[in-house]
Amino acid sequence: MSVGVIGIQGAVSEHINALKKASFNLKKDIEIIEINCSGIVNSCDAIVLTGGESTTIGRFLKEKGITEEIMGLKGKIPILCTCAGLILASKKSEIESEYLLNLIDVEVNRNHFGRQKNSFEIELDISFLDTPFNSIFIRAPAIVKCGMGVKVLATINNTVVAVEENGVIGLAFHPELTEDCRIHEYFLSKI
Repeated sequence: MSVGVIGIQGAVSEHINALKKASFNLKKDIEIIEINCSGIVNSCDAIVLTGGESTTIGRFLKEKGITEEIMGLKGKIPILCTCAGLILASKKSEIESEYLLNLIDVEVNRNHFGRQKNSFEIELDISFLDTPFNSIFIRAPAIVKCGMGVKVLATINNTVVAVEENGVIGLAFHPELTEDCRIHEYFLSKI
């Protein structure tokens, strides 16, 4: 099995490390491929869209011809989208629509929880986990509207921060920045 990690910016190495740890825990042999150009996405069994700055990542994906490759995988393979990755995966956001991948039927509000100085950690109840997950929110988005087929996985004060639809997992936070790899295990179990 191979998992592609979009390697443009954000916590790329942290996602790679979390995937390695999760695959070890699950006793799954996976190859992790850092994606920086077109022609690689279609050979992957799963994809991770990392955090960072959504417009910058969106421009890069479009310029490199990766946007169409990812959009073509909708509903075919698992895709994990964290923070800026969630923004890009959405159907609607404040960024230019040409960069949106429309992987999840959600509307996202960028920087919903404030600027960098408003970053926070919270023990979050996530529907597929038995115990709370220490979730790190950095200039985090929030999901303000969900389509009919979207399953809500977690909320903070009735604000949706984690969803899933057709194998695409969208998170407003950064699971890769913790030592807890249960979310990456859940993601890998979908392959």
